[in-house]
Amino acid sequence: MDALSRLIRLARLRGSVDVRCLVAGRHTLDNPEAGTGQAPFHLLLSGACVLELPGRRIEVAAGDMVLLPRGVAHRMHVRGRRAASGVERRDAGPYALITDATSVEDARGRDEEENGGQDAPVDLFCGHYTWEAGPGQVLMDMLPDVVHVSLESGTDAELPCAGGLETLGPLSGLMRGEARRAAPGAEAVLDALCDVLLTLALRGTPGLGRTLWLASAQDVVRTVTEAVLGDPAHDWRIEEFARLNSMSRATFIRHFARETGMNPGDFLTRLRMLLAADMLTRTDDPVAVVAAAVGYASESAFGRAFRLTTGDTPARLRRAARAPR
Repeated sequence: MDALSRLIRLARLRGSVDVRCLVAGRHTLDNPEAGTGQAPFHLLLSGACVLELPGRRIEVAAGDMVLLPRGVAHRMHVRGRRAASGVERRDAGPYALITDATSVEDARGRDEEENGGQDAPVDLFCGHYTWEAGPGQVLMDMLPDVVHVSLESGTDAELPCAGGLETLGPLSGLMRGEARRAAPGAEAVLDALCDVLLTLALRGTPGLGRTLWLASAQDVVRTVTEAVLGDPAHDWRIEEFARLNSMSRATFIRHFARETGMNPGDFLTRLRMLLAADMLTRTDDPVAVVAAAVGYASESAFGRAFRLTTGDTPARLRRAARAPR
C-alpha cells in the first residue's frame, strides 16, 4: 500500500454532504465554526464563488475543492450580476437543497443567451469530514489552514498522481445523479464519493506547498514517509534520510523544508504520533508497548512528545476514543 493510502486509512476520516446550492445570482452562505473533529469542504462543479475567511478571500472556480482543516468560520459568496431572488432552503433527503426562483436542474450548462440573460446557476456541494479522537486529528494538524486544489486542472508531468478532467467528469456526474434521484442508498454513495474527493484533494496540485508532502512528486518526502511508516521503531537520523535520497545533509534539509514546511525531526515525530494514536485507539497494548513500537525507549519521553503533538495524553486519548457516543 502506498504511503498516502495508508495515512488516509489510518486517519479514518468520514465525509458527508450537508448542502447542495443551485443558485443563479449573488448569494452568500454563512458557515459557522465547525465542531471538534470536523473539517468543512466545498466542491464547486460549475459557476464561480469567493470564499471569505478572516483576513483572506479566495477565488473558487469550477472544478475546485476547498478543505478547511481547522474548521474556521467562513462565508461562501456565489458570484452573479444580480442578486438571487426567491432563495429557499429545503430538505432533499440526505442533504439540504438551496435554490432560487430561476435555478432549475436542466438550466445548468446553458450559456447567457440560452438562459434569457440570467446568470447560469452555480452547482456547489458543501459538506464536512469527521474523525474520532486520535490519528485523524494528527493528520489534519499536518495540513495547512486551507487546502485549495483544482480537480479540473488536468494531469501534470511533474505530479503523475494528480486528478484531472478525466477524474472529475465522471465523479461530478455521479454526485449530481445521486443528488437528483435521492434513491435509497444515495446518502451512502455521496459519502463514499466524498472520501474519493478527499484523496484527490490531498494528492495536491503544483504550487500548494505544504499539501504536497502527502503525495510528493519528489522522492525526498515520499522516501522518508515510506521508510518511517515501514519501520517507525528504527532510530532514524537526518543523515540516514539524506543517504536514502543520495543527498548531502544540508541539501536534504533544504529540499525537505521546501516541500513540507517542516523540519525532518518534526515530520518524523508527527508520523510516529499518528501511528501511535492509531494503536492507542485500536488496540489494548500498554502505553509502553506503543511507545517502543514508534521508536521511544522511554514511556515518559513518548508521553511528552505525544502531548506536544496532539495536546492530549495517551491515556486520555484512549479513554476519549472508547467513551460511549
